[in-house]
Amino acid sequence: MKDLEASNNDNARSLILQTLKDKSLLKQEVFTITRDVFKQLKSSLLKIHDDLLRRTQNENMRLYFNYQEKGDFEAAYAFAGDTLIFHMHTNVFNFDRSNSIWKTTYIKENENRAYCGVINIYNFLTDSFRYNRENDVGYLIARIFINHERHYFVEGKRQLGFLYNDFPNAVIDEATLSKIIESAILYTLDFDLLTPGYGQVKQVSVMEINANSEILQQRTGKRLGFRFQADSDDPVNEFL
Repeated sequence: MKDLEASNNDNARSLILQTLKDKSLLKQEVFTITRDVFKQLKSSLLKIHDDLLRRTQNENMRLYFNYQEKGDFEAAYAFAGDTLIFHMHTNVFNFDRSNSIWKTTYIKENENRAYCGVINIYNFLTDSFRYNRENDVGYLIARIFINHERHYFVEGKRQLGFLYNDFPNAVIDEATLSKIIESAILYTLDFDLLTPGYGQVKQVSVMEINANSEILQQRTGKRLGFRFQADSDDPVNEFL
């Protein structure tokens, strides 16, 4: 009986170690590829920045552009009143079984393909950083998912949600990253700052007035109450 228990324990622990090894190696590969893609994204972003800067200088246009690299996993690009933050998550993710990704032949053939790294794109107001308005909010406008085969799709707002969703066939490269960045900038430019409702700003505390008489510490963002899935005109991503 003891020999049988010892054998069962050995089998279970061998399975644990094998599963850990397989998943760990897969996730390490996904992380490495996502990190390489993020490096390409930063390179594409800098090229776009240099080109826009050159074009405005040649036309004597007074527009504000600023590219800033914030470590290995974050970059910021400011253009006029908007700033995009590109952030690579250091973890690797899988998808809920209700996600349509599981209906594709691509994933059914190899479920390891569903493990993805994620690059998030957030939109903030440039003044939020310029004046250190820590109560201000930014909005997630897109997420880029990349697997160990460099296949990708984008979940996002408007054109970002339907131009880049061929996960079974699309392989990410620098040209694609440039198009995604351009789409993010164009969406942001069309995503206007709206005044909050009167009832949301009618009260101001003495502390807020005393802290800064010129810049009230009200929570400012392009949409109050905005949620990632809130825009009814956005199509739902499909991968079939």
